[in-house]
Amino acid sequence: MTTSSSPARRPASWIPAAIAGFFGLFYAYAVWVAVGFLIAQAGAVEGLNGAGWAVLLFSVLFPIIVFVAGVLLGRRRALVQLAVILLVGLGLVAVFWLNILTYAITNGNSLVGS
Repeated sequence: MTTSSSPARRPASWIPAAIAGFFGLFYAYAVWVAVGFLIAQAGAVEGLNGAGWAVLLFSVLFPIIVFVAGVLLGRRRALVQLAVILLVGLGLVAVFWLNILTYAITNGNSLVGS
């Protein structure tokens, strides 16, 4: 009896990188918008207090953390699963950003001033 154990066919290595790069552009846009909002708030007349800096700096770091976690979770999975993980992470980043904006609009006085 001979058994032919052919290894499972894996996609080319550039395809997962292209998927991650495609979604990475959206995550980079979220970081770009968060940095712009941070600069706009910090450059205002009263500036930011400690809580404002903490909240808005975390809003800059959060998309990066979620993207890295998504890539690490999806790197050994099928291409569709990688795309779904990154898409779900992007949805999480979008909801978090809407929460930051809502908090800044409704409780903006607690973020500014010294």
